[in-house]
Amino acid sequence: MNGNEFVAPEIDWLALAPLIVVLGAGVVGVLLEAFVPARARRVTQIVLTLAALAGGLAFVVYLWPQIVAQPVQVVGGSVTLTPFALGAQGIIALLAFLGVLVVADRTATGQDAFAPTASAVPGTSYEDLARKSGLEQTEIYPLLLFAAGGMMLFASTDDLIVMFIALEVLSLPLYVLCATARRRRLLSQEAAAKYFLLGAFASALFIFGVALIYGFAGTVRLLEIAQRVQQGALPLEGMSALLVAGVLLVTVGLLFKIGAVPFHAWTPDVYTGAPTPITGFMAACTKAAAVAALVEVLYRISIGVQAVDPEIMRQLQVVIVVVAVLTMAVGTVIGSVQTDVKRLLAYSSIAHAGFLLVGIAGFGPQVQSSTLFYLLAYGIATIGAFAVVTLVRERRVTPGAPEDNGPVADDGVVLGEATEIAQWAGLGRKAPWLTAAFALFLLSMAGIPLTAGFIAKFGAFAGATSGGLWWLAVLGVLASVVAVAFYLRLLVVMVFQPGTVEPASQVEPASRVEPVETGVSTSSTSEGATGEGAEGSTSEGSVATATKVQVTAAQRVVVTVVRSRGPAAVAIAVCAIATVILGVFPSLVLNLVAEASKFVP
Repeated sequence: MNGNEFVAPEIDWLALAPLIVVLGAGVVGVLLEAFVPARARRVTQIVLTLAALAGGLAFVVYLWPQIVAQPVQVVGGSVTLTPFALGAQGIIALLAFLGVLVVADRTATGQDAFAPTASAVPGTSYEDLARKSGLEQTEIYPLLLFAAGGMMLFASTDDLIVMFIALEVLSLPLYVLCATARRRRLLSQEAAAKYFLLGAFASALFIFGVALIYGFAGTVRLLEIAQRVQQGALPLEGMSALLVAGVLLVTVGLLFKIGAVPFHAWTPDVYTGAPTPITGFMAACTKAAAVAALVEVLYRISIGVQAVDPEIMRQLQVVIVVVAVLTMAVGTVIGSVQTDVKRLLAYSSIAHAGFLLVGIAGFGPQVQSSTLFYLLAYGIATIGAFAVVTLVRERRVTPGAPEDNGPVADDGVVLGEATEIAQWAGLGRKAPWLTAAFALFLLSMAGIPLTAGFIAKFGAFAGATSGGLWWLAVLGVLASVVAVAFYLRLLVVMVFQPGTVEPASQVEPASRVEPVETGVSTSSTSEGATGEGAEGSTSEGSVATATKVQVTAAQRVVVTVVRSRGPAAVAIAVCAIATVILGVFPSLVLNLVAEASKFVP
């Protein structure tokens, strides 16, 4: 009887509080969809989402002194709270909070960035009916909470099976969210399909690597693997190749989420096709979670690998170094020839993945702290940059409409984002403060002194130098110089080139207008000319579908800056202030993340 008696595990619920608050709020958000009236649903979901993320961040702050003093393992090691893991949770919660502000924003025309029915086939009467009925996608907020909760768990687990579950929890909502864009509907759905297929392939490699590691060590917990390797108590003694192969496959799955070469192919297309607020959320939060998980795996497994054969450790380091070099090269070289702002930021994200890997490849003691600071600095600049992109729009104006000489309300038909770099010419005169904020974010990404990006890159390259990879740090500096060139090219277009008015595509008179398919447009201008539904000035480019639109030769498309109703403006302001503070006075945050060097409990 006693042998079969169930013993309930002791769980430190306070240590799990950040995860419980965020994931629990996601469950509550699903219930709200069923019981809250439609008119109050959006506001309720936004308040719940922001409160949950703020609560999760508050619990991280509360737990920080305790975890620094004594790291803990919860549920038998399924969740391991070290200063590094808790710091990663806090960064993810903060970045997710800022990202949700951008997602929740409505511009002056009163609509957000999401389709009324994401599952509808673009161009169908069902989609038109949903648009005209004023339906809203409030389900995106529980999905964002589940994604954020999965990211927080992903960065703090010591169990590879739990890590795989967290990988799926954070990935599945993102697959759906990528397909919800209000404009360029076919492009958005194509991006979601690519992300799903390639993500499923990467997940399969990840779980296959976990199987090999388990076959070698008889456990899937990272600390136990290292201990068994050191003690020699292994089911398959002498077959260390299984461990190395398993670690490499797990690393491939993580490098896919980071967007490192050669696993980066999804990044430009998904960043371009997804709704711009979701792109910013993904670019900042997903990268933070995946890099934190990669550091967890490499640094804990490396203890055991070194005990088996130091040569194996050097070979693993070579793999990381090669991936870092290729990632920096592809991100900077291909990024320098981009003509689309979102694709440019996508290749910038790839380049930053390479810079992060430069620091990780050093395997130095301070890598954990420099990585956390880099993730914070990069994430803040990224969310701010994509928030700016959401406000720069195309507008179709009619004869007699006032010229576009500043941030104005909708005096014509406001369409999708103006993402062609040439369209940003003269933006500095139309919206000087917005241009200044965007310039600050780009300069931080470039690593210019007195910005957060400079301190972040200095820490990453110092980590490579401390590990004896000074030449890799030199390559990182050279790649940063190349990246500066395409950031400055965009700034020159915005500030020094005069704005131009691009004529709309000329079509037959109104009586002979045919349906125009604009789900996938070859340029932003073509979408601006034909991507609007029949709601006139009351719509904000609500769909990019096959509809009958009447565009005369007298109409033209101009670029305007629409007013934010508050949340996006707050996010931009907070990101800009944080970028300056982290660049000028980084010591407070550096002292906090320095405690993350206490890695293994």
